[in-house]
Amino acid sequence: MTENYYSKEIECASPETIRAIQDEKLVKQVRHVWDRVPYYRAKMQEKGLTPDDIRSRDDLYKLPFLSKADLRECYPYGLLGAPLKDCVRIQSTSGTTGKRVVAFYTQHDVDLWEECCARAIMATGGTNEDVCQVSYGYGLFTGGPGLNGGSHKVGCLTVPTSSGNTERQIMFIMDLSATILCCTPSYAAYLGESMKAKGLTPDQIPLKVGIFGAEAWSEEMRHSIEATLGIKAYDIYGLTEISGPGVAFECSEQNGMHINEDHFIAEVIDPDTGEVLPDGTDGELVFTCLDKEAFPLLRYRTRDITSLSHEKCSCGRTFVKMSRPKGRTDDMLIIRGVNVFPSQIETVLLNSGYPANYQILVDRVNNTDTLDVQVEMTPEMFTDNLGEVATRQRQLESGLQSMLGIRAAVHLVAPQTIARSEGKAVRVIDKRKI
Repeated sequence: MTENYYSKEIECASPETIRAIQDEKLVKQVRHVWDRVPYYRAKMQEKGLTPDDIRSRDDLYKLPFLSKADLRECYPYGLLGAPLKDCVRIQSTSGTTGKRVVAFYTQHDVDLWEECCARAIMATGGTNEDVCQVSYGYGLFTGGPGLNGGSHKVGCLTVPTSSGNTERQIMFIMDLSATILCCTPSYAAYLGESMKAKGLTPDQIPLKVGIFGAEAWSEEMRHSIEATLGIKAYDIYGLTEISGPGVAFECSEQNGMHINEDHFIAEVIDPDTGEVLPDGTDGELVFTCLDKEAFPLLRYRTRDITSLSHEKCSCGRTFVKMSRPKGRTDDMLIIRGVNVFPSQIETVLLNSGYPANYQILVDRVNNTDTLDVQVEMTPEMFTDNLGEVATRQRQLESGLQSMLGIRAAVHLVAPQTIARSEGKAVRVIDKRKI
């Protein structure tokens, strides 16, 4: 495909130019946070730092980290970096424990965020001739508002369907000839499954591109979605604390996501020691916001596990790339002393021809961890021949043992029996009291 750029001059800038932009913005942002955010100023003072100690990116490592625990402690206004009268919006995480994380935006912050999303849409080939259906949730969740704004900036006809109401989603895709679909990968898989059940073949579906994020998904799941919908599926990354989707995005290579380095500095650290790790080494992703006014987080620990690469990209963009997150330090399951990521299980299932509809159940029985994986069969696989089902289960158990290094019990279930998600899929149910 011919590469599209929203802002080519910066997306393809020399490393020296990007470095100079980051150095200048970082110095200003540290001063801004010192002046405006007493909580972070106190954290700097604990380390004996003042803004004068931060003169360039080379000094970034000196700054203290922020974590989600800090954000909860400061709820709601403790990390606010702009007068409330200058703030025009909040977004909030879905949060499963404790207080929600609330992020604030000035109009400047909203504009920059939507520009990042516009870059992501154009990196997939999107133009003002496209019909972009945004099927992420709207409201406090950042997915819908972010891609909606980015779609407007590109000039697409934007269809703000939000999540859910699958029949209506399909109606608009078909009737309006939608060419770009934005949603979670699990919902894209469900839409594809639903359209296939209606007898629609990939060549009958007008979609060309999918922009999917907000949850972990595997390369195998990408190929499955692409085959079912007849599209190219692109990854997008972001988190509410940093702005939302568009922090990083895939290009035509579909091999890692370019980070918008004029707005964010990315580091990868050892999650145990905090040491900054070199390119190509897996560790915890850390972001520093260079432009944000209302919620200017410095060295925020995302808990996502990834690696960075500065290798030359055929798309022409010079922004550093991050690999697709392999899991999260806080979502990682430790089962009988072994680190297990849901993405590893998904890879085995999809490579074995099963759909991306599964659930992982973890429990503790007689002081021993148990791992059970419920997997839907496809309609073609489904049979009442118990011997055949048992054979299939044993084959999957063997595959999982090879991947994980521990035994998992597999239970094959009938098609359409695992509850579908219209937002982030609930893949793991951990019943252990730990």
